[in-house]
Amino acid sequence: MKGLVIRNTGSWYTVKTDEGRQVDCKIKGNFRLKGIRSTNPVAVGDRVEIVPNNEGTAFITAIEERRNYIIRKSPNLSKQSHIIAANVDQAMLVVTVNRPQTSTTFIDRFLASAEAYRVPVVMVFNKTDILDDDERRYQEMVIALYENIGYECRAVSAATGSGIDGLRELLAGKITVLSGNSGVGKSTLINSILPGANLRTAEISDAHNTGMHTTTFSEMLPLPRAGGSPSATQDSNTDGNVHADGYIIDTPGIKGFGTFDIEPEELTGYFRDIFRFSKDCRFSNCTHRHEPGCAVLRALEEHYIAESRYQSYLSMLDDKDENKYREAF
Repeated sequence: MKGLVIRNTGSWYTVKTDEGRQVDCKIKGNFRLKGIRSTNPVAVGDRVEIVPNNEGTAFITAIEERRNYIIRKSPNLSKQSHIIAANVDQAMLVVTVNRPQTSTTFIDRFLASAEAYRVPVVMVFNKTDILDDDERRYQEMVIALYENIGYECRAVSAATGSGIDGLRELLAGKITVLSGNSGVGKSTLINSILPGANLRTAEISDAHNTGMHTTTFSEMLPLPRAGGSPSATQDSNTDGNVHADGYIIDTPGIKGFGTFDIEPEELTGYFRDIFRFSKDCRFSNCTHRHEPGCAVLRALEEHYIAESRYQSYLSMLDDKDENKYREAF
């Protein structure tokens, strides 16, 4: 039997078969996917083959080739990765200017990783209803920065519903992974888009201005068709493709985003603004740190590249330091 992994609780996977059944599954044997050592070799969004057993559950015996995925370093094991989601049409990175503040370094690391694995990103600035005038001006500056680079940005409030209809239009017919720091309001956002989801939410810690994990596992949530609600059978057809309704993949909040398996010489290509100028560097292997004739450093001096973006690039160049990934970027 073949199906789609729609939930991962850590030890069990829920697979929606091509016949429309939901089956609890475990992994059969050790998976080694193209040399990637992962803490979760099977991810939500994977197409898999399963073999039922006598207990009414099944074993996952094979994974179909992925067209893309979002991946980061495991926060606990330096040599391993954690796959956030697979086979997605886009990612929505939920960020907040305050309560909690999302750092531009975290944003840039997520964007670079998404570029590396060919996942388009929409940036969603949530909690616009609680911003004071200074915070609103800062948000406008950050949005202008990323829109100028070429990323689509939306300012919304999950609490008041402002901007939510526009997000529904972006989500329609697509598989979208929702990601971001803990506390940025992903669960509230999903509850606003899917009123029947009833996901648990939590308050932000006043002491540290950080969020607490309320989502503890990854799950695919089917979007309702226009004028209707998702049914048990409408989510996928016989070849496993998703109907026009689409899915949201809800994921646990992440504090840091250590990039995985990106070589330093490839990194320039994952920063659109830096790559734009790098083609004019004197040396083809320029690292854009100190080389003479570096067009990137010249563009930085002339403010065509933001200092925050350049510092993120330098930070990622140093990711081969095995202890560095533990820091909460």
